[in-house]
Amino acid sequence: MSFASQSDLADKAISFTELADGVYAYTAEGDPNSGVIVGDDGVMVVDATATPVMAKALLEQIRKVTDKPVRHVLLTHYHAVRVMGASGFEAQEIIASAATRELIEERGQEDFESEVNRFPRLFRAVETVPGLTWPTMTFEARMTVWLGRRRVEIMHLGRGHTKGDTVAWLPQDKVLFSGDLVEYSATPYTGDAYLADWPATLERLRALAPEKLVPGRGDALTSPVEAAAGVDGTRDFVTALFDSVRRGVAEGKALKEVYDATYALLKPRFGHWVIFEHCMPFDVARAYDEARGYVDPRIWTKERDLEMWRALQGG
Repeated sequence: MSFASQSDLADKAISFTELADGVYAYTAEGDPNSGVIVGDDGVMVVDATATPVMAKALLEQIRKVTDKPVRHVLLTHYHAVRVMGASGFEAQEIIASAATRELIEERGQEDFESEVNRFPRLFRAVETVPGLTWPTMTFEARMTVWLGRRRVEIMHLGRGHTKGDTVAWLPQDKVLFSGDLVEYSATPYTGDAYLADWPATLERLRALAPEKLVPGRGDALTSPVEAAAGVDGTRDFVTALFDSVRRGVAEGKALKEVYDATYALLKPRFGHWVIFEHCMPFDVARAYDEARGYVDPRIWTKERDLEMWRALQGG
């Protein structure tokens, strides 16, 4: 089996879906999603794509619906595939949680190099990335941005996919941009996760009662029933993964044994989800660490990625 997503080279069909007046989901068949919120005098982009060249493709879609400038870019978390395209928008402000900024400082460069090696297709024209993306504005738990009369609530609801996960909530439209806290028909990546915390964070997200939801990957969810299904599916995967790994650790099993058992358990239920084969080794490796008392995720590097992959996949 080829490493991670190195063999996934086919372009995906892009969709630009209007969810409310001036609110859009930018999706591509299970690739990382972005969001667009058009205000009275400017635009907010939620997640910036992986390179400035790829940001320009999103900007082309924005220009089909408005000529207003992009004034704000919101980063839902620190992963390179979400943030490295930010310079392509020339925004006045780049917003992230304080915890996300800490992660960029601590491990942003290693994550960038690791992700480029895992997802070469997603980093088109990687040479155009000018360096790490740094927020110009951070917050601890919550902040409000007014795009003219449009109110955007930006919240850190708790740890899950990372320790800095951020959501954007439009209370007037009941639209939620969840980042990778929620996936839909796409396998959650938990390599940098807090698996014990994630379900409770999802319940706080659910309490907002979104009527439409843009997950980190997968189609935009355009009804309350679909939004709830996205939350439920993510919770079910995370819970099944961590329960299986904790059982294995309690029984004194080695990582490879735990991986094989957890893969066999989850494959029938979730194996058809996008990037299942890619995510499972990273997911089980992190769950194994957390179950053994490593509270914070260890930093992934290109070298650690390949060492782990060979140990679990045998190639």
